[in-house]
Amino acid sequence: MKDNTISTFELFHQFPDAEAARLYFEGQRWGDYISCPHCGEFKRITPRKGKRTGYYLCRDCKSEFTVRTGTIFERSHVPLHKWLYAIYLTVTSRKGISSLQLSKQIGVTQKTAWFMQARIRETCNDNTDNLLSGIVEIDETYIGGKEHNKHKHKKVRTGRGVAGKQVVVGMRERGGRTRAKPIPSTDIPTLHKEIGCSVEYGATIYTDEHRSYQHLQSAYQHGTVTHSAGEYVGSNNIHTNSIESVWALLKRGLYGVWPHASTKHLHRYVNEVTFRLNNGPCKLPTNQRIESLISNAIGKRITYREVLA
Repeated sequence: MKDNTISTFELFHQFPDAEAARLYFEGQRWGDYISCPHCGEFKRITPRKGKRTGYYLCRDCKSEFTVRTGTIFERSHVPLHKWLYAIYLTVTSRKGISSLQLSKQIGVTQKTAWFMQARIRETCNDNTDNLLSGIVEIDETYIGGKEHNKHKHKKVRTGRGVAGKQVVVGMRERGGRTRAKPIPSTDIPTLHKEIGCSVEYGATIYTDEHRSYQHLQSAYQHGTVTHSAGEYVGSNNIHTNSIESVWALLKRGLYGVWPHASTKHLHRYVNEVTFRLNNGPCKLPTNQRIESLISNAIGKRITYREVLA
């Protein structure tokens, strides 16, 4: 896969069956030398033949393995070319794809498609230690249905506005990366801790006038825009429009594609959205976005029980 964009037709032509997808996954994971995921041995590996093609025996630790071992694909009965198409749809769908639609696309049950997406979203998590730098816009949003639209027994009777909603904080470099995650509250200790873990010391931070962003001047260059006064772009180009565009994209996905997303799994949906923003078509060609997800899939096996926990 060399072109910047890959059509569905081209994807099916290159990977018409599970065997073609298996060879591709093996090339991405191991390259020229297959290594045992249990002990790391790569010289004493024996490939199985016949009906057990795709299985390998490590003569050092006597373990049998496949390219799925130790990845999100382990113990999945879904063929690898269907997994590859699901990954392709994840990285190319601007607002994401629902589990119901995915189930129809690849010919599995909706329950299986939902579990596949949960596994794929685990690979979208940004585990890098690289801190955001330069000019960083920070904002928070609230995810959840309106109280007056809920059934009586589901209403949270704790006030108006953000009652019963989940807070998500987001940070976006001007022209760079985006990070976002659900947080328990918007108090000063919580927000300052998240900023300290994500933004390089001395960077320039732009926020709105939320009082929890006060006292950041000791570690950052801090500028604010006063939304309550109708100000959206302040002097010296101070604004939070970039991070607010992330919320627009996230909410279009949650309200239009994943309307039944629960608070328990919200972090996975946020990870998927931020992954597409950080690895968009303007930054990486389609094949590199797919390869990025596959490389992230190694060492992230997750079971159905863990997803539901």
